[in-house]
Amino acid sequence: MSRRPGAGPGESDAPSATRPPSVDALARSLAPSGLPHPVLVEAARGAISAGNPASASERAERVAATLLRPVINATGVLLHTNLGRSPVAVARRGQPARYGNVELDLESGRRGSRNDHAARLLALAAGAESAIVVNNGAAAVLLALSALAAGRVVPVSRGELVEIGGGFRIPEVLAASGARLVEVGTTNRTRLSDYAKAVEGAAGAVGVVLKVHRSNYRLMGFTEEVQVKELTTLGVPVVFDIGSGLLDETVPWLRTGPPPWLQGEPAARQALQQGAGLVTFSGDKLLGGPQAGVIAGRRDLVELCARHPLARALRPGGLVLEVLQETALAYLRRDGDAIAFWRMVQIPVDTLRRRAEALGVGEVVACSSVPGGGALPGLEIASAGIALPGDRTAQLRRAEPPVIARVQHERTILDLRTVDPSDDELVGAAARAALAGFPG
Repeated sequence: MSRRPGAGPGESDAPSATRPPSVDALARSLAPSGLPHPVLVEAARGAISAGNPASASERAERVAATLLRPVINATGVLLHTNLGRSPVAVARRGQPARYGNVELDLESGRRGSRNDHAARLLALAAGAESAIVVNNGAAAVLLALSALAAGRVVPVSRGELVEIGGGFRIPEVLAASGARLVEVGTTNRTRLSDYAKAVEGAAGAVGVVLKVHRSNYRLMGFTEEVQVKELTTLGVPVVFDIGSGLLDETVPWLRTGPPPWLQGEPAARQALQQGAGLVTFSGDKLLGGPQAGVIAGRRDLVELCARHPLARALRPGGLVLEVLQETALAYLRRDGDAIAFWRMVQIPVDTLRRRAEALGVGEVVACSSVPGGGALPGLEIASAGIALPGDRTAQLRRAEPPVIARVQHERTILDLRTVDPSDDELVGAAARAALAGFPG
């Protein structure tokens, strides 16, 4: 056994009942956790400082529990914000480490543009002249307004001054962009004449007219709003934040047209056909890709956005662009099965019920899935899954991989619409373990 410096014969640096272990020795004892040594040193140091070296293992476990890792979504929320919204494929360990031509023109060998890949394909799929990709939907709105309307007037309907979530409020985004908000109409009714009055009153100082889709709530009853086609008659560019990212309502997987639950949901291609100068939308909602924001539309307006200083600050990295490129290619191939959201949302209930029966655990139940992610509020999609008695969510989260479920009417519901069929066996095993470990 090794001896500490200055130790006499028979003495070692092993911990004793009265002397706490060294930070390094305690950290090394935690090596089986698989965490990097500096992380284990931090856990060991914290445990020793607290006078409880035995807590080091628990501290390391808490760190491991906070790391990003794959989970199985059995909540029935297709675009679960806490679970990353749209599920996308990512590189796994064991694959070769490769770079990507994010900003390299392979033909000339010169520096290229990161908008030459995913953005160009998305523009094509949306019928836009050009597009640019930023890191999320809020960033897309901020950049568009900053580039086109800083120091200028932007009329917005009072019925569209929304808060999308997480503090993203349209008036605050306008203020951050340097644009000057002019509210028009009323909360429930806004007419073209309201916009026209604002444009005339600004005496040429209007940057854009902003239209915002109320993606996370519905306004019903005595209402009126102005469509994009009408707004284009005002003589200023129209920026339409469609938010939820429906790219094209005519894609073949929507069969003969949008299903009833998509009626009224604006799509990028159709908004541009109606004359919008720019549309902005999220990549990780109905588009079905990674978290990103897209600005698509007229080439001259997109170029103004691309040249703005904020464009560099808000740009996404190569991993996001790679996944977004695959999403765009799926649209161009007209392959809805390649997009997890659209594949999941269209699974027949009978198929889900048969999968639930095959699990052989719990009670097979009818349930309802929801889109989530602030998209299509109030929509419920018939689904099927299994129910376990009591709240078993904590036990399910301890499975490998963790299974995330929901509690409803004192039962734990595992909705199979949001579970990939290849994970059914893992869900069944997790459910059996949860029942065994939780008397009820």
